[in-house]
Amino acid sequence: MFRILEAQAPAKQNATATIETLCERLQSATLLEDRRAAILGLRSFAKQWPASVASGSLRNLIRCLNKDLEDVDTTKNTLETLLMLFNPEKSSPEASDDIALWLADEFTQRQENITVLLDLLESYDFYSRLYSLQLISAISTARPERTQECVGTSPVGVSRLVAVLDDKREAVRSEGLLLLASLTSSSSELQKVVAYESAFDRIFSIIDVEGSLTHGGVPVQDCLSLLANLLRLNISNQNLFRESGWTKKLAALLSDVLRTSHSSEAAAEWTRPQQDKNVWGLLAIIRLFLTRGSIGTQANQRSFWHSRLLDQVVEISFHSSMDMSIRAEALVTAADLIRGNAQLQEAFAQLDVPSPHSQQPAIEVNGHANGAAPQLRDNVISALLEVALVTSTLQAFDVRLACCDCIKAYMQGHTPIRQFFLRRAIDGHTSDEIEPDNILTILLQTDRSHNGDPYRVWIAAVLLFSLLHEDFDAKSTTMQVTEGDAEKGEEVVSCIQALAGNLISAEQNLEDERVPIAYLTILCSWLYEDHDAVNDFLSEGSLIQSIAQLVTQNNQSRMLTLGLCAFLLGIVYEFSTKDSPVPRDTIHQILTTRLGRERYIDHITKLREHPVLRNYEVLPQDLSSSQLGGLPQVYFDGTFVEFVKDNFSRVLRAIDRAPGLEVPVIANGIQKGISRELVDSLKAQVDDRSQSIQKLESDVLTLERKLEQEQADHRKAKDSAAIELNRIRNVNEALQRHHEDDLQRLQKESRATQQELMRQHEAEIRRLEQDMQKLKADSEASLNQLRERDDAEIKDLKTIIARLRTELDKSSREHVLDLQTAHEDYSTKLSELELRLKRAEDRSADAESRASRLQQDAETKEVARKTAQTELDDLLMVLGDLEEKRSKDKKRLRALGEPTSDGEENDDDADADEEEEEEEEEEEVSNEVEDA
Repeated sequence: MFRILEAQAPAKQNATATIETLCERLQSATLLEDRRAAILGLRSFAKQWPASVASGSLRNLIRCLNKDLEDVDTTKNTLETLLMLFNPEKSSPEASDDIALWLADEFTQRQENITVLLDLLESYDFYSRLYSLQLISAISTARPERTQECVGTSPVGVSRLVAVLDDKREAVRSEGLLLLASLTSSSSELQKVVAYESAFDRIFSIIDVEGSLTHGGVPVQDCLSLLANLLRLNISNQNLFRESGWTKKLAALLSDVLRTSHSSEAAAEWTRPQQDKNVWGLLAIIRLFLTRGSIGTQANQRSFWHSRLLDQVVEISFHSSMDMSIRAEALVTAADLIRGNAQLQEAFAQLDVPSPHSQQPAIEVNGHANGAAPQLRDNVISALLEVALVTSTLQAFDVRLACCDCIKAYMQGHTPIRQFFLRRAIDGHTSDEIEPDNILTILLQTDRSHNGDPYRVWIAAVLLFSLLHEDFDAKSTTMQVTEGDAEKGEEVVSCIQALAGNLISAEQNLEDERVPIAYLTILCSWLYEDHDAVNDFLSEGSLIQSIAQLVTQNNQSRMLTLGLCAFLLGIVYEFSTKDSPVPRDTIHQILTTRLGRERYIDHITKLREHPVLRNYEVLPQDLSSSQLGGLPQVYFDGTFVEFVKDNFSRVLRAIDRAPGLEVPVIANGIQKGISRELVDSLKAQVDDRSQSIQKLESDVLTLERKLEQEQADHRKAKDSAAIELNRIRNVNEALQRHHEDDLQRLQKESRATQQELMRQHEAEIRRLEQDMQKLKADSEASLNQLRERDDAEIKDLKTIIARLRTELDKSSREHVLDLQTAHEDYSTKLSELELRLKRAEDRSADAESRASRLQQDAETKEVARKTAQTELDDLLMVLGDLEEKRSKDKKRLRALGEPTSDGEENDDDADADEEEEEEEEEEEVSNEVEDA
């Protein structure tokens, strides 16, 4: 019976077939209930069979989100199914990271798929909001850039995401914070859009609701993460944050932390780690505003100062109840707040902080703690020096380094502060008072006991290095410091010699490697490009021998020290001179013979390739670098690492530079040190000039003798010339006297001649007057005769005139009549002549125009005639040839007895007649042109 029932039972379906059936049902279902049932069935398989479910139903599930958006239950089941596909079980046979990528691609390839998820945020349903946020987060995790693009493209996508932060339900709000933090981590455009959607206001509201930094939990940490994403490397958002006045909110949050730590409302111990994370996160956000070299750093520093944020940060850094990591971060933040800003650096030095070693226990009133007792306060610079140089606990290492960094930021770029700090250290060292935090006292002390704290010397060396590095004035000032009292019989040594002596002593005693590295840091920077410092160092001749001896030991456990010693020797040789206490030739011999070129290059190369130096930027430079409870693996300052890397090649090649070639150095605009080759060449030039001068002097003596001889000859010539001049003057005077006699004689002869001429002239005048009188008498007689004849003629003429007048009157009357008649005839003829003249002018104009036309035609015809004549000549020549040929042919034909015709001769005669007619026409045309 059972066998029969089993045989009649339907075949068992496997998971793949069931999933295919459910996918077909989801695709073909028209009723909401059918689709919901199919989705529920697929949800049960999504965790175990994600690939099968996704391949058959993903698009249908997305379509259901659009179609059944109003049905809360269906939407919830669909979102749950999709989330299961993104997070399958690890034990699933189909589990793979590629599934999430494929799902994310399917969502992000079409904008409406992301838009429908963003539309679900409009619903106030808890699961619709939560699951849609989680689904967008899953898509963003797989395809972050494409998801950012889809969300940014959506018109209201960012607004809806930011609006989620106003949700009172913590799960939805926290999911929204995480999603926004994920989307804004690398998209500057989304950062700007989110910031301008009042994100800052919403973030600080959540922090206040969650209990601020002190009592806030993970949501506060998420808020700080989102705030950091919005501000990181985004100048626009930083300006918006600053101009909106939110810097005061940061100061208020830190002030609340300080107030809570001083009161009885302090957080429980189990909440301290989260509180430290929150405070650390806020300090990290402040540092985002203070990026070195950014254009907005100065404005941000001023804004933080006016908000009294620097005061709160400094108070936290010296608050004993704070964790060491928080205090270190606060000190680094304070350093960034003042670095490069002279006004804030000066104001920073005026702050007072709790004294590091004067913490007082709390005072109890009626059995309750009533806060801490008043604390002693100290200047912030003194407190920083005390923490950095006096505190020796290993746990405070990060704080000590941060104090050192803060002091360097206080001095950076501010020359008066640097000079004051250095002068204060020198005065404190030379005074009789003992100052445990004086950097010069620490470095120059002869007591080699460091109480297991090599970083005391190391930090003091870093501070002195920051003062001396590339500052020639500071180097010159520090060189004046000496050790030893001559009055007590002690040897007086310079500061450089004392540092070098402590270096040699520390290395010989095998002290911690950080101690000799500290001294080498100062010496390498101090002696670089400073001839005076190098000469000071070489004035104690045993120092270079001792350091060379240290390098030859070849201790493999102290390669950093050996490499820096070789580096120092290279600097000494590079910037020594021929006049140094130890000449360059001697130093070169020490490097090449005692040390050896190969060993020198090997030590410096190994120094450059050592992981501590090579990987300085990536290795942790804090307490976390310590191993097995030992000291931290911090050996160098960042600035010194850059100094070594920048000058590695130059120092490495220094040994190959000839001893005779010195290196010039420009310090404060003044060149120090010159090339010895240049000096030798100048000396040779001076010798040549001296020889030339001596030769010129001998030439001058010779010329002076010649000049004296010439002067004597000149005097002789002058005397003889004077004698000759007197002779000539006498001769001249004699000539002048003779000349006067001749002149008087000539004047007498001239006067006699003049008188004779006057007499002759007067006689001629008298003769002419007589002739004139005679002629006058003759003319008067002739005149009388003429007058008488004229009178007779006048009478005759008057008679004739009277007769003629009578005849004239008679003839005038007749003539008037004739004139009138003639006048009329003349007028008539004149009008006719005018008409004829006008016609003649018209004809003349026509003739002229015709003549011009004829002239043009004649010229044209002349050109044509010449052309035709040329062609005719050519034709005549051709015809002549043809005629001659024809005549020959006729003669030959006649000789042969053949008959010939005379028609051709007639044709020739006709052509000749035509030519004669053409010539006649041309002559007529030329005649007409000439007439015109």
